[in-house]
Amino acid sequence: MDALFHPLPTTPLPANTDLLHLEDRPGRPVTHDSCALEVMTDLRVLDPVSIIEDATLDAAHALMVSRAIRLLFITDDEGHLTGLVTATDVLGERPMQRIHQDGKRHSELLVREVMTPRAELDTLMLKDVSHAKVGQLIATMKQLGRQHALVVEHNAHSGHHELCGLFSTSHIARRLGVSLNFIRVPQTFSEIQQRLTHPA
Repeated sequence: MDALFHPLPTTPLPANTDLLHLEDRPGRPVTHDSCALEVMTDLRVLDPVSIIEDATLDAAHALMVSRAIRLLFITDDEGHLTGLVTATDVLGERPMQRIHQDGKRHSELLVREVMTPRAELDTLMLKDVSHAKVGQLIATMKQLGRQHALVVEHNAHSGHHELCGLFSTSHIARRLGVSLNFIRVPQTFSEIQQRLTHPA
């Protein structure tokens, strides 16, 4: 079998070879009219970083810092996806609310107490994203009032949906060279009432 394949030519490593990190690599210019896939983190080629829901917030924050990321996927003991947690969840108001409500110390808080559970997560279908533009994606995330959006595709073989992509407004903003800060605006009276009686 080896006789069918010829070795490739090699050359000594050039003296002016640079080591580039992913964020340093020059990508194609991105505009609002670019394909949305240009700014999607493809979880089919990058291993998603996760942590169990019973981990402490301190452990989640340390993992984010060590991996230079702002979002973790949350799993149960069996590895099933149960939600996600962002740096805003870990460092924002939610921990303080839990401390005041439950009388806990910050070091006692668990990820599941501040995460966004799976049932509350909105997703986009890969087939829709494949034909969408960056501008449409931004409009969608602004409507949702979220800093991240998940992308799923249906696996016809297993019959299940699989998480295949992630959008981040901070990543999109860097690629576009603009600021994207969204504030969730309640859409209905019942939603406004829910916000007033049960602040997020």
